[in-house]
This record gives sequence, C-alpha cells and structure tokens, in this order.
Amino acid sequence: MSTTTASPERENDRSIAALTMLGHGLFHYFEMAIPILLVVWIDSFPTGVEVAGLIVAIGFAPIGIAALPGGMLSDRYGPGVVLLGSIAGMSLGFGALALAPSIYGVGLALAVWGLFAGVYHPAGMSLISTGAASRGTIFAYHGMAGNLGTALGPFVAATLLLVFEWRVVAGLLALPGVAAFMYGLSIDFDPTAAVDEPAEAAADERDETPLIMRGRELLHSLFPIVLAIVVFDGLFYRGVTAYLPRILRELSAMPALTITDALVGVNVGDYIFVGLLVVGIAGQWVGGTLSDRIAVETGLTGGFALLGLFSLLFVPVAGVGFAPLLLVSALLGFFLFFVQPMYQVAVAVHTPAATRGLSYGVTYLGEFGIGALGIALGGVLLGSYSTRSFFVVIAGFAFLATFLAVLLGVKSRRS
Repeated sequence: MSTTTASPERENDRSIAALTMLGHGLFHYFEMAIPILLVVWIDSFPTGVEVAGLIVAIGFAPIGIAALPGGMLSDRYGPGVVLLGSIAGMSLGFGALALAPSIYGVGLALAVWGLFAGVYHPAGMSLISTGAASRGTIFAYHGMAGNLGTALGPFVAATLLLVFEWRVVAGLLALPGVAAFMYGLSIDFDPTAAVDEPAEAAADERDETPLIMRGRELLHSLFPIVLAIVVFDGLFYRGVTAYLPRILRELSAMPALTITDALVGVNVGDYIFVGLLVVGIAGQWVGGTLSDRIAVETGLTGGFALLGLFSLLFVPVAGVGFAPLLLVSALLGFFLFFVQPMYQVAVAVHTPAATRGLSYGVTYLGEFGIGALGIALGGVLLGSYSTRSFFVVIAGFAFLATFLAVLLGVKSRRS
C-alpha cells in the first residue's frame, strides 16, 4: 500500500494561496462593508451627506497612496512580512471604528485602515509572482477570494445591523481579520521559490540595488506598456462598478419590483449587479488558469476586445428585453474579471524579480489612483450626456487596452 504526498513546490503554492486569498478576501470584505456603514453614519452623526461622503473618501485615499511605498517595503523586507502587517493593520483600523467619537474619528480610523489596505496588493502580487510555481492559477484563486469578499462584506454588515448597533458591528466585522492574522503566522512558505536565482541572491539584489536604478530598469523593460494597460483597466473597472447599479435601476427592461415590504426600494437591478460580481469569480478562474497555458498578451488582447464589444452592445441589447439584459450583464461581468489575473501575470512576466514589489506598487497606484478618475468621468457622462455615451467611452478604454496588448505581444516576441 503506497501513499502519495504533495511535492514541496505544490505545498509552497498552497501556502502562498492560503495567505494571499485571506488577505485579498479581507481587503474587499472591509472595503465593501464601508458603504453599508456610511448610511448609518449619516444618520448617527450631526452632519450632511456631503461632509460624511467627503470624509469617507479621504479615508479611502491612502489605499492608492500607500501602494507604491508598499511595493518598496515588499522589495526591502519581503512580501510575506508586509502582507501579514497589512492584514493586522486592516483589522486594527476597522476595529477602531467602534471607538470613533465623531464622523472625523471615523475618517481617521478609515485612513489607518486605508494605509494598511493600500500595501496589500503589491505585497500579495509580489509574493505570488516570485513564490508560486503555478502563478496564473494562484492569481485566479486570489481573484476569486477577492470576489467572495466583495459579496460577503455588504451582506454580513447589513445582516449584523439588523441585530446590533453599528459600533458593535464594526468590532465584529474586524474579528475575521484577527483570526486570519493569527492563522497567517503559522503558514510557512518560500517567497522566492519561483525565481531562478536563490532566495539569498534575490534578497541581496533587492537590498543593494538603489531605488533609482530599479526604477530605470523598469523603464527599460516592457513594464510601461503593461502599466498603461492596467490604467485603462482601472478607468473601465472603477467607472463600471461605481455606476452600473444606478444604470441597471433605470433601464426600461428592468421590472419595477421590490423584494419584500421590508426592503422597499431594493430594485432587481441591485441583485443583477451582485450576480455580475458572482459571475466574475468564474472569469477570474478562467483567466488565471488560461494564463498558465497561453501567452498573457494573447489573453489580454482577446479579453479586452470582448469587454469593449459587450460594453458597446450593453444598451442596445438591454433594450430588447429582460433575458438579453441578464445575458449581456453576465458576459460583461465575466470579462471584467477575466483580464485581471492576465495583467497580474503580465507584470510578473515583464519585470525583473528584484523589482517585483516596486512594479506591483506602481501597478496598483495606476489601478486605484489614476483609475479612480473613471468615477469622476462617469459622473460627467451620465449627468450631462447619456448612458449610451458612458458605455461608448468606457468601451474606448477597453479597445485602447486591446491595442496596447497587441503592441506588448509584438515587442515581447521581438525581444
């Protein structure tokens, strides 16, 4: 009778997957619980919607600001250490909401949360790219965990608020983060198992190479093209996720239904949006597993081309009826998340290992920082123009990313 054990390579992948999935799921779990709590804060504190919204927005700002230094810290101290610190800090910051004496205290607690949340992505991406042998598959699991957190955050927050006061809810919401940190301390992994040079050599190269030289090395690689792709994805993603619930509510094909008398005003469109996020889990999985089997440039080209196509088709197809609306929403959700593991792998493919944390820091500065302009632009398009104009413009972002993906493939083959 023989027994089989997993190879060290596979065990290392599993350990990295476990830690990064926890971190990514928690990031979006906390992030998407905040809008639910915002409704309560507006009622609880003597302030208007404008002031409360501005303070919460300021609390979110450190997410983008911290991405670049987070990548630098990851290169200096190792992504595993930074990732664990991010999980601990996110939990601490969110738990501090329970003690906030005013809306300004809420803003301060959110700023602490945002600083630690901002360093997560460069650390998590760096760890997967340098430590996981099957990085495309691990990126897919990582993305799926983020989608799960996106769905669980608002659901858990809203459910707890039915029973508890919001301060208690904030404290309870922080507990999974504490548990994840304690579990993360027990996980053992090699953060450089997937790079050619030994771990010690990689660490020495990170320590001894000046930042300006690492930055110059990135500029002379194909990374600037990858970064441009990520920026256009950020503009598309932020615009769609910010306004699609509103657009779905207002479509003529949407049945004017509410779920129960207790949920007056909850439109079917809200649930279609949640369903779109769930379909995105499948998109993450397919995109990640395909990136281990095909050139990422090919996957990015096809993914963004289809994303642009379904964006252009969204309004005309939605006007046909409810069933076509469901179909085009599902396809949009699938490809919205399909491209994410693809560009995450592209960063790993087209950057040196010693600059990996820095490269992911710049990547998520572009995704969360510049990408946030998609929200402002979307508001102008929907307020002053039309829903059709909105989708035409964001489709343009997808098609520009398609062109850049083709260019990336051509230059990659030449080099």
